[in-house]
Amino acid sequence: MYDVIIIGAGAAGLMCAIEAGKRGRHVLVLEKAKKAGKKILISGGGRCNFTNLYTEPDAYLSNNPHFCKSALSRYTQWDFIALVEKHGLSWTEKTLGQLFCDQKAGAIVELLLTECRENGVEVKLDCDVEKVEKESCFSITSNQGTFQSEKLVIACGGPSIPKMGATDFGLKVAKQFDLNTYNFVAGLVPFTFPEKELEQLFRELSGTAVDVVLSVNNTSFKEAILFTHRGMSGPAALQISSYWELGDSITVNLFPEENVEDWLSTQRDEHPNAELKTLLSHAIPKRLAQKLCELYITNKPMKQYTPTELSKVAEQLSEWHMKPHGTEGMRTAEVALGGVDCNELSSKTMESKKVEGMHFIGESVDVTGHLGGYNFQWAWASGWCAGQYV
Repeated sequence: MYDVIIIGAGAAGLMCAIEAGKRGRHVLVLEKAKKAGKKILISGGGRCNFTNLYTEPDAYLSNNPHFCKSALSRYTQWDFIALVEKHGLSWTEKTLGQLFCDQKAGAIVELLLTECRENGVEVKLDCDVEKVEKESCFSITSNQGTFQSEKLVIACGGPSIPKMGATDFGLKVAKQFDLNTYNFVAGLVPFTFPEKELEQLFRELSGTAVDVVLSVNNTSFKEAILFTHRGMSGPAALQISSYWELGDSITVNLFPEENVEDWLSTQRDEHPNAELKTLLSHAIPKRLAQKLCELYITNKPMKQYTPTELSKVAEQLSEWHMKPHGTEGMRTAEVALGGVDCNELSSKTMESKKVEGMHFIGESVDVTGHLGGYNFQWAWASGWCAGQYV
């Protein structure tokens, strides 16, 4: 019999366990993988983008956009940075406030496990939960036996990257107890395109990156896109994928820093005899400039363009409409949108309003962050909050 059982030894589950352990609670963490923190270990290319300096509620998607505010305000990025520094780890800020651990992702997992040990938390690995029941207390049946507890925390994440063992187990438990949920959908995921476009455009540009503004559904991100043999990846594409729905076109602005019509006029005045594709290749990658002029824009010397033609060229360069026919799905998604409906939970304690003693944290809740450390910060914050009450 335990005070608290936590299903999932990822970022949120371990943080919750540490905080509950600090309060003297008898805590058991059950993890079906052979290692704790498997998603932490692969994050940020193994360097772990563990938080973001600019964490704000508007960097999160949810059907209840206010829900995340309480947790994020009570356990901030500065709190986790302090924990990292307490363990003698250092970090480097990359673009847009993204913080990476200099000692790599394994050091973050070890930090969490050290805190667990120091606070008397028991972690069982290779423990596959088969059944969750509740009568007077919670009863958890697993391949390592049956365990009971007064409180239960579901911290088993979402189904992104299934080859690591990720599933929608948390959603199944919520449904079992009649909690409203939103089905998981792949987020922060590369786009795929029809075969014809892959053949004509993407495969020939595979490996080419360019800084753009990428837009869909009144949302824009100014970062790089990467052409791949399967379609489009890169930070801007991953970010916008969370806002994209099947059937939507995305808009690419290849000149994020300037007015392209003014740029074209200047080029015509200064280099009247130069061909458009030559001048374009000074502003964007050469292979991309050549492909655009081959497929979408008539290439000729600048002096031969009429003002109307130049205006159309400007539109193609600043409002290039592309229509993905899908995404790579959960196989490569960094996160899953959806989860337990926030209206089913207390934003203060993360406890179910219907099932006393049952808490949901991390990716199993319908709160999904942007790329760049935001999802880790939600995991730390939601785990910390539940840990104060379980």
